[in-house]
Order: sequence, then C-alpha cells, then structure tokens
Amino acid sequence: MRPIILTVDDAKAVRTLAKQALAPFACEAQEATNGYNALFAMEKALPDLVLLDVSMPIMGGLELLEMMRANATLRPIPVLMLTSPADHAAVPKITALGVSGLLVKPFPPAALVEKILRILPLRKHAPEG
Repeated sequence: MRPIILTVDDAKAVRTLAKQALAPFACEAQEATNGYNALFAMEKALPDLVLLDVSMPIMGGLELLEMMRANATLRPIPVLMLTSPADHAAVPKITALGVSGLLVKPFPPAALVEKILRILPLRKHAPEG
C-alpha cells in the first residue's frame, strides 16, 4: 500500500508545495486546513506521516500534537512540524511532545523532501512503459 502523508496547514501555498514536492513519489498526499479537519482525515485513514503547521485557526498544530500524543492509535504517527520564526517560543514544548523533525518556513521543496525521506522511506514512481 502507498504511504499516506497528511499536510495540515491553513496556507494553501504550503499544502500545494508539499503536494508538488511529493508528486514524484509513490505516496498519497492528503490535506487538511486545521487540526480539527486533520482529526477527521485521520479517522478515515491513518497517515504514515503528518506535516503539521504550528499556527492555524480553529485548532492549531500544538493542540493537535498534544491530542495525537494522548491517543494510543495516533501516538506512533511521526510528525514533522512546520514552524515559522515567530513560533520559536513553542519549540521546547514541540520537542518535548516528540516530533520527528522541525522545518522552518519558508522552505524550498527539496528541503521538505529531504526531511520527509529521513522519516519515511519513499519510492519514486516506476517509469511508464
């Protein structure tokens, strides 16, 4: 089965960047605009990796991360936190909650792919033909 990567970010540009960066790989890129929507997405299909923004409306990344770590089903899912320089005060708490990595925005697609591949081995799509 293809791995599922869920990008949770209120910025469409970040979700689009993640989807484009993952396009060469045999995986399913899913999206959610906030932590609340991410919980619904995780009920339908557990992701193999969550790319999680810290600051979002309705339910932010820190709140979602706390909920994931308190839930036996969601706890093992690796999380790559997408932070901004303004989130520096939250970094110690994020780290204490056990994330697989941090990536400061803005970032190039190659940096995102590099971080993802350290956490989740992905295969490139087989060539057509």
